[in-house]
Amino acid sequence: MLRNIDTRKLNTLMEQNEDARQIINQLLENHQTLTSTISHEIRNPLTLISSSLQLIQAQHPEVKQFYGWEQAMEDVDFMRRLLDELSSFNNGNRLRLSVFSIEQLLKSIAVSFAISLNEQNSAIEFSSRIPSDLGDITGDRLKLEEVILNLLRNARDAINGQGTIQLFAKRCADTIHIRIKDTGCGIPAEHLESIFEPFQTYKPDGTGLGLALSRQIITAHKGNISVFSKEGEGSTFTVTIPA
Repeated sequence: MLRNIDTRKLNTLMEQNEDARQIINQLLENHQTLTSTISHEIRNPLTLISSSLQLIQAQHPEVKQFYGWEQAMEDVDFMRRLLDELSSFNNGNRLRLSVFSIEQLLKSIAVSFAISLNEQNSAIEFSSRIPSDLGDITGDRLKLEEVILNLLRNARDAINGQGTIQLFAKRCADTIHIRIKDTGCGIPAEHLESIFEPFQTYKPDGTGLGLALSRQIITAHKGNISVFSKEGEGSTFTVTIPA
């Protein structure tokens, strides 16, 4: 996987040399095709394994008491999620652009997230401040929604049951700023440099692709994603995208 500094170097090289741009684009396209093919080939038999395990469990409920059964089911589910996220990561920079209201999108996300907390009977306090002067933007609505929801879910997991999450947005000239702040466990200083790298995760059940995909999507929108965090005090993720 390419690291952030590698990506910047490639972008600079492509801007300076047309031949290099064509070669690099072809290599990246071949890499995406290969990754998609491998993911597809693994997903098919894995789906069959998952279906077989579910059928066995339905016909013989007693297997749930067998040593290692629950762990096996969790491992299969993790592999399926990993393949899904790998596929999303592989296509994170492919945007389907449209013009839409960023205000409406953020308000819809806020309502959906609040409902999910209520359904879980969570003690987390969630609030949002989304002004009505954000205007329209040109972007991939579904992918931007994926980014914001991922950051909100990460905040929820970091809080672990009790605390506050805040979603703020504002427009400055031609830039939209979106900030998600939590009072969770925070991120150790030594981890801050690597949290956006693929397969870097510090969550027991994490795939290490969520934040990497988020950065890839925001970068494809010519924007930026950053984090400020103190261990034991919480984290603030800031997304900026051109309007």
